[in-house]
Amino acid sequence: MSNHATTSTTRNPPAAFGAGTIIGALGGLIGLGGAEFRLPLLIGIFNFAALEAVILNKAISLVVVASALPFRAGTISFGTIADNWGIIGNLLAGSLLGAWFGAGWAIRLKSATLYKLIAIMLVGIAIVLVLGHDATAGQLLLTGAAQLTAGVIAGFVIGIVAALLGVAGGELLIPTLVLLFGADIKLAGSLSLAVSLPTMLVGFTRYSRDQSFSVLGRNKAFVLVMAAGSVVGTYIGGLLLGIVPNGVLLPALAVILLISAVKVWRHA
Repeated sequence: MSNHATTSTTRNPPAAFGAGTIIGALGGLIGLGGAEFRLPLLIGIFNFAALEAVILNKAISLVVVASALPFRAGTISFGTIADNWGIIGNLLAGSLLGAWFGAGWAIRLKSATLYKLIAIMLVGIAIVLVLGHDATAGQLLLTGAAQLTAGVIAGFVIGIVAALLGVAGGELLIPTLVLLFGADIKLAGSLSLAVSLPTMLVGFTRYSRDQSFSVLGRNKAFVLVMAAGSVVGTYIGGLLLGIVPNGVLLPALAVILLISAVKVWRHA
């Protein structure tokens, strides 16, 4: 199939909006933006190259994350988020540097290597989804300088993953906030978004220096329509939250990610 045919048939607005809505709903069900599920579709269904797919995913994720904060303000106020500025700053100290490093790394990698790296990370996220999403706040694992150091290191790793996959990183940030800082799961969701937004902007800025960034200019309508679908889907997923039990939902989503990882690996 020619590139023109691909663009006209599989990148049309209804397909982009529909995919965005479904992915957003999946993400909304588990309190994420759905970027982990969106990336394999951008590669496997919409036929974008690995680096282009990561950049598109990050652009759409930015819209979803930016809209999610005010959506959650009724439950977790901006004042409450501000009261936890120390935790946010601790993680940002690592994540901003990690995002810059990760984006620079992605730009330099060969396409086949990036496909394989994405596949491996999708498997890792599937594991975290099952093992880490039901983390419950309890006694702090670390305190003082040890906690501060662990926060910077965790932030750095999360920043790299977020940049390489074009995701917000909530699937890693939320367990970190709960286990390392003892945050309530609802508060952790909002603090995660507060850390994700500047982290993603740093990665986005680094990607803007590469010629692959032009994929956004060539696909403006696609990005806007898919982002709109993702926001609608996230809202729907939030409404459905609690209807589908986690005992069924999380393993099913993990399987989807594993299947996606296999398909992405085959692109290498």
